[in-house]
Amino acid sequence: MGASEVLTDPSSLYDVGNGEYSDTYTMLTVRNALASVQNGESERYEELVQSMQIIKGADHAVWADLVTILNALSGSVACIDIIHHRKLLSSVFGMSLWDLKPHVMEALVGLLISLAATSGKYLDSCLNMLIGHFVPPRWVIDRLSQRRVIDQKTDVLSQVHGAILKISLLVPLAPSRLLPMLAQQMPKINKKDNVVVMYVENLFKLESSPIGQVGSSMLFMMVMERLRDLDLEIDWDDILQDDSSRGMFDMELEDTMNEGEEVGLFWNLMYQNTSGGNVVFESLDKLMVISFDHLESCNLDGRLDQVFEKLFGAFENFILNTYKSKVSQFLMFYACSLDPENCGVKFASKLMDIFLSSNKPRPTRQVSLSPLCSNVSYSLHNTLVLMTTWLMSAIAYLASYLARGKFLPITYVATMLKRLVDECADYCGACNDDIRPEAHQIFYSGCQAIMYVLCFRMRSILNVPLFRSQLIPLESILMHRLNPLMVCLPSVVAEFLKQAKAGGMFVVSDAFIFDDLLESELSRAFGGPERLDTFFPFDSCLLKSSNSYISPNFIYWSMVRPTYEEDDDDEEDAEIIVNGDEESDEEEEEGDLDYSMNKMSITPKHSFKNKMERDGLLKMPSMIRPSISPQSF
Repeated sequence: MGASEVLTDPSSLYDVGNGEYSDTYTMLTVRNALASVQNGESERYEELVQSMQIIKGADHAVWADLVTILNALSGSVACIDIIHHRKLLSSVFGMSLWDLKPHVMEALVGLLISLAATSGKYLDSCLNMLIGHFVPPRWVIDRLSQRRVIDQKTDVLSQVHGAILKISLLVPLAPSRLLPMLAQQMPKINKKDNVVVMYVENLFKLESSPIGQVGSSMLFMMVMERLRDLDLEIDWDDILQDDSSRGMFDMELEDTMNEGEEVGLFWNLMYQNTSGGNVVFESLDKLMVISFDHLESCNLDGRLDQVFEKLFGAFENFILNTYKSKVSQFLMFYACSLDPENCGVKFASKLMDIFLSSNKPRPTRQVSLSPLCSNVSYSLHNTLVLMTTWLMSAIAYLASYLARGKFLPITYVATMLKRLVDECADYCGACNDDIRPEAHQIFYSGCQAIMYVLCFRMRSILNVPLFRSQLIPLESILMHRLNPLMVCLPSVVAEFLKQAKAGGMFVVSDAFIFDDLLESELSRAFGGPERLDTFFPFDSCLLKSSNSYISPNFIYWSMVRPTYEEDDDDEEDAEIIVNGDEESDEEEEEGDLDYSMNKMSITPKHSFKNKMERDGLLKMPSMIRPSISPQSF
């Protein structure tokens, strides 16, 4: 029976809440009101629309009437016309669950589910309305410290997620319609509040639901993109380099330092140097924490391995080549620490595959820049620059990951180093006559990666004869006419050579210049955009709460025992040590400066044997500080 054929009844719509009337009578009355507007008699329809208006402070009877009408509409959605009943639909979609009593919320959600399932015409409007509740109104945000408001938030979001799930089950098309809407409604960065954190919490709830089976990849893309945006909103350069005399800008935030004054001062300086105050820091920190918690949940559910593939795709799209990303990449690090045998190995392998995909000498023939082909040439040049940056970023991530991941067994680190050494050796064998440093950036990145990892892992590597033998080709690589020792970051080269000399790595150690390397002419000359610089993305995490997740599985430089330090017969021979074990009480006062440098710096600084050597490195223009862009190589 159509809407125009519904039994007419002169009763006023305001009587439908009267307990004397049955649900069937109420539904017939509502349908009659819907049909009347098409016949030019809009009085009862206008009463219906008016009854949908929420009056602040309304008594229980008014709420009861509203529930009755909403339930009647749920049973009459087939009678609703998108043209004739536009005003009614506007009232429905204009309602907010945040303003309703629990039983009214349930009735409204039931109507939305019925509308979405009955006609595809209302699907988008229903989904949009539900998504709009992911960010509470201002009055809720301002009162979230109150228990009553927290409970209300839980009730509202429970209704919202339940409705989205039911609609998705009833309408198979719904998830594909939902995902673009989620991306469109994702809050922008707001320096006054952290609503983006609330929104992402809801995205993760969706990812954990059956909707995640369809939209997991896109949901992680949204989260990773916003993490990147918050990360870039912070001017880390100003914070970390504001005053070069303050070593605490280069601190490693270990758990053992949390009670010290240095951390508090560090955070105060960060807030002072960032427009928007501490909201951006807190938002990024909270967003990282809820992301870590979600990964833990995925791990407990046994689906982390599946989620990891989606997470890596988001990382590759938004983080791998991002300018000055400092924190967001730790989402990958934490996922790997939860499942080292699967995710941990996959991450390193994927980065290695990216690096090896194009680490070959390139032709030296210059591309013509004649007017007829200049656009094509410049386009080709830009493509090559982007590809080079991508490959260099991948190897920088790999080196930093292998150096810092405490959960990675030394056997796996040695295996990855062997692949890098073999690749660089093959490169040297295929190298042509062009020895310009800018023509071999990827090769130099590989060499720097090897030396950087060995700065952290050399003692353990050299203690195993098989692993030591796998590094034999490294000597010829470093002695090659491409001269990587003169191009790579001086502080990395200096630390590597010092440990290599002490560990007896090289057969012909006299062939290497262990002194006066830092101020080489080539190193100074190669200072343009091609210069290898300080891109080590897994340097210490500089957010307090986030760092508490990372630090148990993170190798700090102060935990490394270099080869030039004497073995302690009472301890197991390894490069990882507990802070303070490397020095005796008698030497403590004399080594205060060196200990302070180790404690505070992300750079692999070490105890120098004389003041001149120490001062030489401290004055270097480049140090291994918190990561900066691969574009500054």
